[in-house]
Amino acid sequence: MKYSDLKVGDTYEKFQVVEDQHVVSFAQITGDKNPVHLDEEYAKNSVFGGRIAHGILLLGYISAVLGMEFPGPGTIYMSQNAKFLKPVYIGEKIKIVIKIVEKDDNKKRAKLSTNIYKESGELAVEGEAMVSLKFL
Repeated sequence: MKYSDLKVGDTYEKFQVVEDQHVVSFAQITGDKNPVHLDEEYAKNSVFGGRIAHGILLLGYISAVLGMEFPGPGTIYMSQNAKFLKPVYIGEKIKIVIKIVEKDDNKKRAKLSTNIYKESGELAVEGEAMVSLKFL
């Protein structure tokens, strides 16, 4: 996708299942082995009532979309703000929605909304990213 093809308001959606393997691998890579992510018995007795995905893993799914699908290869992540509003459970199917909010033609940058919705349709992660599109 070329920078010139991107328009304010363009939206991209992707569905992703939060797999147990992703959560376990993320915990191993980062060292974040909080039992609410890994131990079903512990998590059942938590405020969440079951195991949940790491919030930063969810942002990783957004990063994958930005770098590989929309806008795609050549996109450079510059910043990300996020609010974690609802837990996302292991095995849950989420919808990632990326929308172009602003374009800066001089710097070839774009501001994007980066939201994740639960299967129920509830907003789980509300975010905003800035990306450089110099290489598109």
